[in-house]
Amino acid sequence: MQTVRERPAARAQLADWQRQGRRVALVPTMGNLHAGHLGLVETARKSADRVVATIFVNPTQFVAGEDYDHYPRSEAADREQLEAAGTDLVFMPDVASMYPAGLEGHTEVRVPALDDVLCGEYRPGHFTGVATVVTKLLNMLRPDVALFGEKDYQQLLVIRRLVADLALDVDIEAVATQRERDGLAMSSRNAYLDADERVRAPQLYQLLSGIAQAIAAGERDFARLEREALVALHDGGWRPQYVAVRDAADLSVPTAASTALRVLGAAWLGRARLIDNVAVGAPSDD
Repeated sequence: MQTVRERPAARAQLADWQRQGRRVALVPTMGNLHAGHLGLVETARKSADRVVATIFVNPTQFVAGEDYDHYPRSEAADREQLEAAGTDLVFMPDVASMYPAGLEGHTEVRVPALDDVLCGEYRPGHFTGVATVVTKLLNMLRPDVALFGEKDYQQLLVIRRLVADLALDVDIEAVATQRERDGLAMSSRNAYLDADERVRAPQLYQLLSGIAQAIAAGERDFARLEREALVALHDGGWRPQYVAVRDAADLSVPTAASTALRVLGAAWLGRARLIDNVAVGAPSDD
């Protein structure tokens, strides 16, 4: 596995593979990898000839109250895991190469329709930071396909929208949420849970799944389902932010014309802010 820190060298290697007719897949990460990230690499290997991962802790997606400087970094362990998973190249740029004009006043990419709803309401500016850095990575490397997990469903829609609106020549492939055996979505944030919190953590997924099952069975009082889930989280010791039933295409409030729905939620449990989502009509993991 190659490790490249400079953009020209990374792009040159991808271009060389593509001249040879190789399909190149990109898996962007902020490091501190877990099995969910490696699942993205595994999926990428099935849909492409070469797999490129990026490790970059992006400062512009951290919002007020979030500690960029203390975000866990585990470069050596991450590289070992990526190599064992079959990654061909890991691109590890520094902040100066990603933001050559500095972090103040740099050009931003914002997706207005998705920027300030749900998680965007509680993390203002976060999705602008995500959209900006993903646009940069796609332009720098120009892969054929990029893979993103469905756990961060709002992020996935932001990226699909910016790719469509900016006419970027890349396919975006969604990968199903990777879960622990008890249903908890795999996340770097799970490391913040203490032993008691880890036992309670699957409750968010269970509540969202219950709402999805009720809707699939014909329930249409979405507001009542959302309220009941928020009360259950509060009673379970969580600090809930939202539980919402939304149109799966654009996260708008569902209408009679909505053809697919998604149930999404975010809540704090101790020091960990956990998010999850469930598609209405999706097969149960039980």
